[in-house]
Amino acid sequence: MIELTSRQTEIIDLVKKHAPITGERIAELLGISRPTIRSDLALLVMLRYIDAKPKVGYFLGTAALQEDSPFISVEAMKVKDVMGIPVVLRETVTVSDAVVTLFLENVGSLMIVNANGTLVGIVSRKDLLKVTLGNAAATSMPISLVMTRHPNIITVSPEDSVLEAARKMIFHQVDSIPVVKHSVEPDHNEVVGRITKTTMTKLLLDVALGN
Repeated sequence: MIELTSRQTEIIDLVKKHAPITGERIAELLGISRPTIRSDLALLVMLRYIDAKPKVGYFLGTAALQEDSPFISVEAMKVKDVMGIPVVLRETVTVSDAVVTLFLENVGSLMIVNANGTLVGIVSRKDLLKVTLGNAAATSMPISLVMTRHPNIITVSPEDSVLEAARKMIFHQVDSIPVVKHSVEPDHNEVVGRITKTTMTKLLLDVALGN
């Protein structure tokens, strides 16, 4: 990749702000003569950072537009940058406890942990609805009988990319994924966050609006 000079970067910025803009006007704003920037303009056109239309002037090229796109920044985002606080329950609680927590916390799923704080299951609104409909005794059942267990739990780590989390959500058709910090101890996965479709939608909106 060719590294641009500070003057070439300035030229791109001027084109971004004033397009369409003539070469003479660019030189004037830089305080130098038109022949001085001729080679810079030619290089930037060749690299597609800017484009030129005869009798119109210079405007941003495809390379600059792609580089300037706010969505490029999403590729560099990690799960830890956007994850929310997980709602965690012990595996000894009942279905009734889980239903109450689900509505009080206004979440779509709950992370279930054992006495050591290790993730052992996840239960969704759909799981609870399925087990309680037409079953009066369901509310006293231990949540461990209802939850999804390993190896069927989809997780991500704080260092995973946001795009990887989105890919897993779509591929596995889930609304929420626990964010797990793996320990050197075997079978000890600490829940440190959660990432949801709502998280993704908000991120997409923030990026699109430049927030």
